[in-house]
Amino acid sequence: MPFPNNLTTLDGTPLSPAVLENKVILFVNVASKCGLTPQYSDLVELDTAYGSRGLVIVGVPCNQFGAQEPGTPEEIKEFTKTKYDVDFTLLEKQDVNGPNRSPLYQFLVGDGPDIGWNFGKFLVGRNGEVIARFEPKTPPNDPDLKAAIEAALG
Repeated sequence: MPFPNNLTTLDGTPLSPAVLENKVILFVNVASKCGLTPQYSDLVELDTAYGSRGLVIVGVPCNQFGAQEPGTPEEIKEFTKTKYDVDFTLLEKQDVNGPNRSPLYQFLVGDGPDIGWNFGKFLVGRNGEVIARFEPKTPPNDPDLKAAIEAALG
């Protein structure tokens, strides 16, 4: 399955494919009311550290795990900006598992196991192929994750 080019941002506008073109992308299914929500801080740090080198972080709100992302797009945006100073891209709320799994997550997961919880991470290379998958409890500042990002950035 090819990389989906019809992504929609949290505010309902199409995400320009140019934002992701020739970039290394870290997709993360996120939630505002999860024990792992503080990972937003480390995601912001990754964005600051690697954004100028070509890393794009994309948060994908998901309400499938314990209903931990119940908010409206406006509430999600305000929470992430106010609490964590998030300015990386947030997409519209999506299902990451099950029969309504979004096309993005069909691409990311492929034949792999379902996502276990909020804050699962997928690293996609400049060529649009999934390089690595990291489980929810793997923090964004994990040495293996950072090493994978470094290798992908070249």
